[in-house]
Amino acid sequence: VQLQAFGGGLVQAGGSLNVSCAAVGSVLAVNTMGWYRRPPGKQRGLVATITHDGKTVYAESVKGRFTISRDNAKNTVNLLMNTLKPEDKPVYYCNSNLRRSRGSVWESVWGQGTLVTVSS
Repeated sequence: VQLQAFGGGLVQAGGSLNVSCAAVGSVLAVNTMGWYRRPPGKQRGLVATITHDGKTVYAESVKGRFTISRDNAKNTVNLLMNTLKPEDKPVYYCNSNLRRSRGSVWESVWGQGTLVTVSS
């Protein structure tokens, strides 16, 4: 199974952007899904997560501006980013805690990064 990310791109400060991620392949169950980002020169950190039953957690820096949602039937997670700031760049990573089959354990899977550029 792979996580495929979509969206991202260039937007002016104050604008909006949407990134999505889908778990593609054979999946038995998907628990928490989320988005993380890696600012230049820093470690990857939490943006937002959402559990299977819809409980959300947001980084303080994005509360009130970003909204995470998911479609359990399609194993997709979406991040709507409003009022973007230059510090919201650049690379966003999708993550999912999932089980591939009945005989497998829960594992954390990462998608490829998707680039978000915010011009000031």
